[in-house]
Amino acid sequence: MENFDLIIIGAGPAGLTAGIYAKRSGLNTLILEEKLAGGEAGVTPLVENYPGFEAISGPELIERMVKHCRKFGAQINELEPVVSLDLEGKKRFVRTEKTDYNAPAIIIATGTRYRLLNIPGEKEFQGKGVSYCALCDGAFFKDKSVIVVGGGNSAAESARYLSSITSNIKLIHRKSQLRAEEAYLTYLKDQNVQFIWNTEVKQIKGGNTVKSVVLWNNKSKETSEMEIDGVFIQIGEVPITKIFERANIAIDERGYIIVDSRQRTNIPGVFAAGDVTNGPVKQIGTATGQAIVAATEAFGYIKRPYYYKEKD
Repeated sequence: MENFDLIIIGAGPAGLTAGIYAKRSGLNTLILEEKLAGGEAGVTPLVENYPGFEAISGPELIERMVKHCRKFGAQINELEPVVSLDLEGKKRFVRTEKTDYNAPAIIIATGTRYRLLNIPGEKEFQGKGVSYCALCDGAFFKDKSVIVVGGGNSAAESARYLSSITSNIKLIHRKSQLRAEEAYLTYLKDQNVQFIWNTEVKQIKGGNTVKSVVLWNNKSKETSEMEIDGVFIQIGEVPITKIFERANIAIDERGYIIVDSRQRTNIPGVFAAGDVTNGPVKQIGTATGQAIVAATEAFGYIKRPYYYKEKD
């Protein structure tokens, strides 16, 4: 059993920011990450709305955050998934695939994972033409034809990145306009990205790799088949909260952790920050802001300084 003041679960922007603030406050801090540090931000091709950086790649931004966090001495354990938790006592117990840890306070910052289309062929062709990460896999489709499925900022950013690599790119959305910021729409039109509106992908077909997709127009009710080399799915995210729900953390109807204005969950000493929470805006900036609050509250909960208030 290893003892810490604070355990942070998740090493995306929220978890890393919380680690910086917690360690600077003097807390012995452990960050656990089931994959590599970075989360979804770590595979974002380009970030243009994080204050202080007119344009920076997601991997570079995360690299800077990790370096900053380690500079202050936070311990970051990558590739160490949490398998169970006991959050009911004065000390919280966290079990991973490697060992057990305990701490009086926990910050949950696990973020989200990609939402699936759940259509025939999707699972069969994952890694064989179906991808959820343009930055990770875009290079495999140099001078090929691909589609991006989705209508938000992530889909638009993926289409933007792929437009400089592929020979032909189409963005398919089930509605008649994007949810993405207007700046993306202007850029994508300039890059000759073709928009296919009111259309849903119903099946992915192929042999060893993807060869085509079956499309359904939800206005005309017509079905068609399009030859294609790659499918990039960007239809939103699902919060990573199942393990916390089993530990009696309150979750809303969409699966997000319910927090108050001080990032507190329903269990005293357990906080949450970033995309995993029920906050209305899912951005790197809001994740880091929530993490600062969570780390500050965790310090108050653990050290009980004179100004700390248990209740609002």
